[in-house]
Amino acid sequence: MLRSISMRYILLCLITVCLIEQGDLFAQRPPSPVVVTKVVKRPVATGQGFVGTTTPIKKSMVGSAVDGRVADYPINEGDFVKKNQPLAQLLTATISLEVSAAKSEMKLREYELKELENGSRPAEIRQAKAGMLAAQTAMEYHKKKKVRAEELFRSSALNADELQLIFSEQIQAEQVYLQAMEVHQLAVDGPRKERIEQARAQLAIQQATVQKLEDQLTKHTIKAPFDGFISAEHTELGQWVQRGALVAEVLAMDEIDVLVQVPENVIPFVKKGMQVNVNLAALPDNIFTGEIALIVPQADLRSRTFPVKIRVKNEIVNQVPLIKSGMIARVVLPTGIQKESLLVPKDALVLGGRSPLVYVVVPSQKKGPATVQPVPVITGIAQGELIEVTGNLQPGQQVVIRGNERLRPGQEISILPTKPETPVKK
Repeated sequence: MLRSISMRYILLCLITVCLIEQGDLFAQRPPSPVVVTKVVKRPVATGQGFVGTTTPIKKSMVGSAVDGRVADYPINEGDFVKKNQPLAQLLTATISLEVSAAKSEMKLREYELKELENGSRPAEIRQAKAGMLAAQTAMEYHKKKKVRAEELFRSSALNADELQLIFSEQIQAEQVYLQAMEVHQLAVDGPRKERIEQARAQLAIQQATVQKLEDQLTKHTIKAPFDGFISAEHTELGQWVQRGALVAEVLAMDEIDVLVQVPENVIPFVKKGMQVNVNLAALPDNIFTGEIALIVPQADLRSRTFPVKIRVKNEIVNQVPLIKSGMIARVVLPTGIQKESLLVPKDALVLGGRSPLVYVVVPSQKKGPATVQPVPVITGIAQGELIEVTGNLQPGQQVVIRGNERLRPGQEISILPTKPETPVKK
């Protein structure tokens, strides 16, 4: 029994010595370098808190533009997709054959037009000319034969029927010559302009057919309309989809809108472009600054509230958005009444606890370094880089704006040169 008590006493002494030595080590640490600025007091419009919901700035219900069977469906809910990235691929065997046949027909039309535009070949012109000269020779022969026949008829050496036959042969030879002349002239002139225009029109019709089929082939690959995240799947591999049927939902999450309903007595003081402080219950370690992007002029007739959208820049880490759609958000909007309020830079806020806090500089009573003391605050209206705070603070007090992430209550600090004060946006 005595030995047990002695062991406990020795152990207690060792723990006490260790704690004393550890305290000495903390005391021997050099002061932490920090940057500070003063708490300011200025007239600020009083604010009122509103609860809203985060929504994506864009939401697309992507559907199929054609009928078909799903041959590939590479996406899953939550996936990040780039613009024009395939969401689904439909079977294209039949439409591909139609495109191939239409392209072959278009080639035929192109060659027909080219043949007409090039005109007659030199060999064709020489051939037509040779036929014309042969017809001319035959015509001249029949003319001479006609003259001899007339002389023979006058001398009664040739009867009337034989003379008439020779006349007919001479007339036929003249017509053959005239026909040969026209053939030669057509060969020299080439195809008519009307035939060329007809061929050109037929080619244009076939080109439009090919473009239509290629457009349908392109529509068999359903693509993402913008960068975003898949929020829902509406089909599966092998499933038949009809024209207009949904394939997937895509959300653009690089920016987020916080939708709040603002009463009519407050809405006159809410202006487009105004900066607003946004707090998310799911992200207590972050304070976001948004900008009023949209004020809907139509009120809800039952609640007499106007929809207001506050746009907040989101953070995408490892293709995962920090702010998700549907989160509860709290925003503070001005109500128009001016009051004197305390303002500190947003960098002075330390988050992560039950409530935001700031580290106030406590001057040393002796010739030693200053220390810091945490003061819990409640945030209000944002004014540029400054934010309204309510807490145990006084105007002119110094608060830490750089190096406050690792401070502890009562820790000694070394104050570095203060950066110029950020002007307040009016």
